[in-house]
Amino acid sequence: MPVINRIAEFHQEIAGWRQDFHAHPEILYEVERTAGVVEQKLREFGCDEVVTGIGRTGVVGIIHGRTNTSGRTIGLRADMDALPVTEKTGKDYASTVPGKMHACGHDGHTAMLLGAAKYLAETRNFDGRIALIFQPAEEGGAGGKAMLNDGLVERFAIDEFYGMHNWPGMPAGHFGIRAGGIMAATDRFYIDIVGKGGHAARPQTTIDPIMVAANMIVALQSIVSRNVDPLANAVLSVTMVEAGEADNVISQTAKITGTVRTLDLAVQDQIEQRLAEFVPQFAASFGAQATVRYARGYPVTVNSPEQTEFAAQVAGDVVGPGHVDTDAPPSMGGEDFSFMLEERPGAYIFLGNGDSSELHTDTYDFNDEVIPVGVTYWVRLAETALPVE
Repeated sequence: MPVINRIAEFHQEIAGWRQDFHAHPEILYEVERTAGVVEQKLREFGCDEVVTGIGRTGVVGIIHGRTNTSGRTIGLRADMDALPVTEKTGKDYASTVPGKMHACGHDGHTAMLLGAAKYLAETRNFDGRIALIFQPAEEGGAGGKAMLNDGLVERFAIDEFYGMHNWPGMPAGHFGIRAGGIMAATDRFYIDIVGKGGHAARPQTTIDPIMVAANMIVALQSIVSRNVDPLANAVLSVTMVEAGEADNVISQTAKITGTVRTLDLAVQDQIEQRLAEFVPQFAASFGAQATVRYARGYPVTVNSPEQTEFAAQVAGDVVGPGHVDTDAPPSMGGEDFSFMLEERPGAYIFLGNGDSSELHTDTYDFNDEVIPVGVTYWVRLAETALPVE
């Protein structure tokens, strides 16, 4: 069951949509133009229902199958937002918006789901309904959560969710998936250290919070290396340090900010608890005071076993089982599709982007050659999940 001929016929049309999105990137919830194009095309394709404003700027298109004896609705999700990055690809269709760029391939995700919408609206070779979900603000804005808060599941009676993301370094057109945690939880921590300020030439009269911070940054790594099971996955990274206003003054305060990435709730709980214990005690050993605030972000993206097996089978039908890695390494990056998978079972799959620049870099570009594979996957998933009897 290779790439569908009809989809191959409008490959270049879909690539044109993708390149138009790429040239006009919008970030977070400010995806008005992108959402407008999506809405227009869904209506042109003949979707039975097109709803805007879900999760502020999200769009949902509903396509009814030839029959509806199953009464089931399958949700297919694509993200629309770009990143605050200045593009350096040199492409003819490069970003026309200074400081904004589709550096994660959401332009490709949106275009591929539109391609699937066009085909499914033409053929309707399924029993039930397909919900085409175009989401804003995946990049840090929790747009998926916002759509759920606006009644995404209840309003459209969604039974399962499926998502897809391009993956640089994986051969073009191959797929990767795994049951369980496939993308990490993305938490943040904020540490405030209070010492005793003074003259930089008289450090003996001070309690130097910068010295505390410097030692704490190194010591924090022991939480992962000496508290977390070596067979578990965890990352603790300090990403910001703030202190001082003059070169001859020892500051009164210092701040440390960082991120924690985990693939297991128990490990997530363990690190949060350990930080709460460790930070004030470590600062006290220097005579300083410190507090830590731990903020949970996107949860772990957890693929349901049954839906993962199903998605892998569909991918194998499209590209051949030998081109589907069913034990793909998990990523410590985050994904707010996780919120949808907390509400309903489903699966998130990686689509190989080939030998491209990495995600979130200023030279990244989505590989248009994988479009027919991605669109065919969406279509076959819908038709196989909701077969016409």
